[in-house]
Amino acid sequence: MTELPVIPTFRLDGKRALVTGASSGIGLAAATALAQAGAELTLVARNPDRLAEVADAFTKAGLPAESLALDIGDIDATAEAIRQAGPFDILVNSAGCARHQPALEVTADAFDQVMGVNLRGAFFVTQAVAQGLARTGRPGSLINISSQMGHVGGYDRAVYCASKHAVEGFTKAMAIEWGPSGIRVNTVCPTFVRTALTESTFQDLEHVERIREKIKLGRVGTPGDVAGAVLYLASEASALVTGTSLLVDGGWTAE
Repeated sequence: MTELPVIPTFRLDGKRALVTGASSGIGLAAATALAQAGAELTLVARNPDRLAEVADAFTKAGLPAESLALDIGDIDATAEAIRQAGPFDILVNSAGCARHQPALEVTADAFDQVMGVNLRGAFFVTQAVAQGLARTGRPGSLINISSQMGHVGGYDRAVYCASKHAVEGFTKAMAIEWGPSGIRVNTVCPTFVRTALTESTFQDLEHVERIREKIKLGRVGTPGDVAGAVLYLASEASALVTGTSLLVDGGWTAE
């Protein structure tokens, strides 16, 4: 008699998840997906008023969520808050920023702002969550929201590309170090995703047409497109996946 294989579940019941950049866009969609799969949420964003509004929306939807108003650029304060609130089984590192401009015009201040959030902040949030897991001997899944620009270059995106390539690098290194402890570390790499923060990009119709020509599926992304990839990496369905990138780019990087 043929026995069917046991398939890992996408459910996250009993798991605690920390989501940065959770008040909008990809972070909000990822948090929603995790909560609907049963995870206990802690939402992180800089704006306390917006964060409280989002947490209230989760509660009204029957998905209770705690919140931490934090600027992940403040390394010490963020690490201490995570230490006190943790440990967390799942991290979604979605906080980020961008200042797109020609490489010849980049200033040190612009460089430091992008790197301070996208690289420095992301690195130390990942470290802080992993420290909590290591202290308690628990496995976990740590997910950094990177970008297709962590794999290719782009016009006016030298600093952004540098930050995301660096995220890809530290993700692989952490995965190697922490794998023996059962801590998985991966990235999700979206293409252009339409959110409130990226709306200005889509005002230039010629630029939008160039984007669509590069995306083989012929459309830009939505936050929901990314949320499914996050749920997969957060769950036991990806139990043997670490140190890699899940590209949600509509085929942009296939060429």
